[in-house]
Amino acid sequence: MEAETLALAQEIDFSMWGLYARATFVVKLVMLMLIAASIWSWAIIIQKLINYRAARREAQVFDEAFWSGNPLDELFEHIGSQPDGSSEKIFAAGMIEWRRSHRTDGGLIAGATARIDRSMDVAIAKESETLQKGLPILATVGSTAPFIGLFGTVWGIMNAFIEIAEQQNTNLAVVAPGIAEALLATGLGLLAAIPAVIFYNKLSSDSDRIVGGYEAFADEFATILSRQLDS
Repeated sequence: MEAETLALAQEIDFSMWGLYARATFVVKLVMLMLIAASIWSWAIIIQKLINYRAARREAQVFDEAFWSGNPLDELFEHIGSQPDGSSEKIFAAGMIEWRRSHRTDGGLIAGATARIDRSMDVAIAKESETLQKGLPILATVGSTAPFIGLFGTVWGIMNAFIEIAEQQNTNLAVVAPGIAEALLATGLGLLAAIPAVIFYNKLSSDSDRIVGGYEAFADEFATILSRQLDS
């Protein structure tokens, strides 16, 4: 009997593909969902890392140009009214409203400072939304993937016990394959959730720092324009 059990265990394929192939339809569907969620999460993570690096580089280059001492009108003419960079868009929003606040006689329309601040705040909000796009998906994967994997595990173990009852055989060689298939779903759930949670926290922090830099620049720019208004 033990020899037959050992031979049976040796014949069973315990590779990842073998465990997937023997799983029931529901467990297979759970596994495919978790694999797709993991791939989707990694695509967002890689894209965000690239985007955030580019945003920091663009902000650094613009800060150097802004604080170079050249006239702001000259800098605005150089980047145009519809620039590509986030910092440039915030600067352009403030400059456009600054110029619109001047009357034909050279005077300023009342409330210019408030309008300039609002224009830059709107530009910052748009850039913040762009930076955070996709992060809710990471949060969703991180919070739900373990439970989806657990559902697959519970379903797989349930079917394993049903098979045990039908065969009336509690030998480990009979029980192990079904349990292994079920536990694979939990493993895939954790594989999808752990990177999603880690990078969600990191990317959220990075996004907050980048947006904080935009807000600091907008405050400094508003202060410069306020001095010109007072003078």
